[in-house]
Amino acid sequence: MAERTIEIEDQITVGALAEKLMLPVTKLIGELMKNGVMATVNERIDFDTAQIIVGELGLDIELTKKAAVVDTEPRERRKSNEKGDTRPPVIAVMGHVDHGKTSLLDAIRAAETAKGEAGGITQHISAYQVTHNKRAITFLDTPGHEAFAALREHGALLTDVVIIVVAADDGVKPQTIEAIRFARKAGVKIIVAVNKIDKEGANVPQLKQQLAEQDLLVEEWGGDTVVVEVSAKTKKGIPELLDMVLLVADVEDLKAEVNVPATGLVIEAHLEQGRGPVAICLVDEGTLKQGDYMVAGGTYAKVRNLETTTKEILKQATPSTPVVITGFKELPQFGDEFHIVKDEKTARSQAQAVSQQRRQDGSRQDIGSGELIRMINRTNQVTELPVIIKADVQGSLTSVIDSIKSLDSDEVVVQVVSSGVGSVSESDAHLAHTTGAVVYGFNIQLPTSIKRLASRDKVSIRLYSVIYELIDDVREELSKLLSPEIIETDLGRLSVKGIFKTTKTEVICGGEVIKGKLVAPALAKVYRGKEMLAEVEITNLKRGPQDTKEVFEGEMCGLNIATTTRLEIQEGDEVQLFTRESVSRHL
Repeated sequence: MAERTIEIEDQITVGALAEKLMLPVTKLIGELMKNGVMATVNERIDFDTAQIIVGELGLDIELTKKAAVVDTEPRERRKSNEKGDTRPPVIAVMGHVDHGKTSLLDAIRAAETAKGEAGGITQHISAYQVTHNKRAITFLDTPGHEAFAALREHGALLTDVVIIVVAADDGVKPQTIEAIRFARKAGVKIIVAVNKIDKEGANVPQLKQQLAEQDLLVEEWGGDTVVVEVSAKTKKGIPELLDMVLLVADVEDLKAEVNVPATGLVIEAHLEQGRGPVAICLVDEGTLKQGDYMVAGGTYAKVRNLETTTKEILKQATPSTPVVITGFKELPQFGDEFHIVKDEKTARSQAQAVSQQRRQDGSRQDIGSGELIRMINRTNQVTELPVIIKADVQGSLTSVIDSIKSLDSDEVVVQVVSSGVGSVSESDAHLAHTTGAVVYGFNIQLPTSIKRLASRDKVSIRLYSVIYELIDDVREELSKLLSPEIIETDLGRLSVKGIFKTTKTEVICGGEVIKGKLVAPALAKVYRGKEMLAEVEITNLKRGPQDTKEVFEGEMCGLNIATTTRLEIQEGDEVQLFTRESVSRHL
């Protein structure tokens, strides 16, 4: 039985754990390092990891987890408020890549966004309002590529209704299923838009059956899933789709207070030349006004400019309105909640408190028990690929880092040396030169001065506008670090019948080919029973007095064997010829 019981949170910093264990923090860090974990005093480890370390240290201490109050309910928007006014519905549009989400939205707002998207896929969450039957509807377009799963989940949590776009000629795909899962987790209504109904190969009945397999039973089959057949190309069915959106909004009775200080969420954030930090936010409740002081996570702003996502100037923004905001001191984080405060002093104080808490929480690098166990059990040396990641917006930066880290294996891992929003800077180039890191830029431009610096210092800077191309590049670089696979192919086997010469470096013997085919030159293993005596090289084959290149099963031949140590071969030994090749491996 343990002498002491210590109660800790689900997560704890290395420094705090050392204090509770009454150990020098250097000893605790040293134990982590012994197990392959390079940890600092402020990095956090989870409860299971703490237990592992206590066990490794041999301490007579029992750790118990402090009970925590956890909100298991998904975030819900305010849907009813006696004092509130009716607000526009917020709609997220999701679906598998290339199923026509963005094209459908273009048809709704009569824009040409899809033609301008890199690689034909949406790379960011975009937001805008349209008017149908004199009523506003807010749309969120979420990325379709698998690398943007976090963005899609975020989008689902912002919304009242999720429209899942499914191509009639392609059916339900992995990202379709993922979108359904996100919508259910968020607890929102699902409308299925069956797109490309005018294409050859469209099979709507089959698609409805696939939806039923995902527990989305259409209304005509006795379920409650609304399905609208549309064509983004011809705009058929789009008015009916918008009618259904408004009908669902009426049933949900969506309301929010207007005459209160605004609250909401940061959808996206980026740096813009001449304007500094810029955030796209969605107002949840209240009215956001020009000149307001707002706190968003660890930063704050005096709202300098309010614009729609189509660059229309606003004096104020009401609930369910997506708005572009300038005036932030620093970039807010993707997904930060914002609220209004009375003055700059309060805003600065609250932002600093959040920022300090995040630093203490070690939000950039938590060490989980799974990672620690993997490191403890690792038998081979891990090779790291150092990278620096720069992206145009926070959401993309998160997606890129998450995607490339998912490529990690027990042999090779991505080491993110540095990351940030904005173009590659001189300090980024210097850091890459020092660490040997490859610099990856996503949806950014490279200044001419940095190009020259990179060329001089032989720094590799690679720019991409399509995320899966960037991921493929990182995968290829990691593959180059993998040790090659050694493949041995058996050729044939000879039973030794006689020995003619034995020296320190050479054996000449003869025998019968009992299996396969012998060739020279070749590698070989000499066996006495099941015991392997040596690995040697066959330099020459003889059939009678003549040299030959190959001998087949059932034939007699002589062997010239080259060896590095004296080898005493006996009658009855067997010589197994084989080839060995080194083959590159790929993740």
